[in-house]
Amino acid sequence: MSRSLFKSLAGALAASDIEQKIELTTAIETAWLGGELDWHDETPVALICGRPAKPEIVAPKLVLQRNPKTPEGRARLLHAVVHIEFTAINLALDHAARFRGLPSQYYADWIGVAAEEAHHFKILRERLRSLGHDYGDFPAHAGLWKMAEKTSADVLARMALVPRLLEARGLDATPPIQRKLEECGDEASARVLDVILRDEIGHVGLGDRWFRHLCDERKLDPESTYRHLLDEFKAPDRKRQ
Repeated sequence: MSRSLFKSLAGALAASDIEQKIELTTAIETAWLGGELDWHDETPVALICGRPAKPEIVAPKLVLQRNPKTPEGRARLLHAVVHIEFTAINLALDHAARFRGLPSQYYADWIGVAAEEAHHFKILRERLRSLGHDYGDFPAHAGLWKMAEKTSADVLARMALVPRLLEARGLDATPPIQRKLEECGDEASARVLDVILRDEIGHVGLGDRWFRHLCDERKLDPESTYRHLLDEFKAPDRKRQ
């Protein structure tokens, strides 16, 4: 007997224990591929984003600058990326859990992304631990999640401004981070980021694909709609970085 996809997603999203969230996320992908989850279920579910007690969430301006030339600076830099990947698990789960009535491929895509983000988190956390630190050791900010909250009422806005914009900005930032790590002799961390960069290109592409699909359904021009959303949500324009 099939289970509700949306209840399963809500359970993974709500988990505050890191290992439990990763285990539930991986199990959802397995169950989805096995045809065990019902995506037609219309039962409402409460969506709560669970996070561990640490890291402390602070305003972006309070996150210390990360100088990769020192061991602690490299750890802080990697910690920031680990935090982004943890947030990305929640984002993908929320993309799939929040919006109903979409094609099955939409749910397949974001379930797959959630599982990939869980893998990213695990390998980056392992690298961070090799530097003598762990996730939660340093403060972090919630900029990505705040945009998810702002776009929670409309899947088109969510696709435009979270994977298509903010995660694309993360892509832009990755090669410079890799160069800094390489200059400091930390080839191992730079190579872990190769995996992240490869997969995140696909994630951004999915955001673009679904944004354009939704624009087509609503008979909207993608470019003018995107510019309108940037203004409406006061989002940072990637072209003006």
